Amino acid sequence: MIVSMMKVLFALSGIESLKDKRQIVRSVRDKLQKKFRLSVAEVALQDSLAFAEMGAALVSNDKDFGETVLRKAFTMIENDVPARIEDVSFYSEEF
Repeated sequence: MIVSMMKVLFALSGIESLKDKRQIVRSVRDKLQKKFRLSVAEVALQDSLAFAEMGAALVSNDKDFGETVLRKAFTMIENDVPARIEDVSFYSEEF
């Protein structure tokens, strides 16, 4: 079993409340879950208005497949999310 993971750090501008931030985070989460069937969560910086850190994971039997899906998901994030991406990391682990 291979677990492929992605962590993305967003810099948010023009956010005036946690409610505004949560709306963006929820939108990203829902799109990733629906289109790519990923497990997604906000993993850090929940109280920050300026940043959001999200993680996504996929279980498969092939490392290349998992990382390909995550890279496609990242491309969608780059194109559709109204935030600047500060950092992204990909990782796969075999269990």
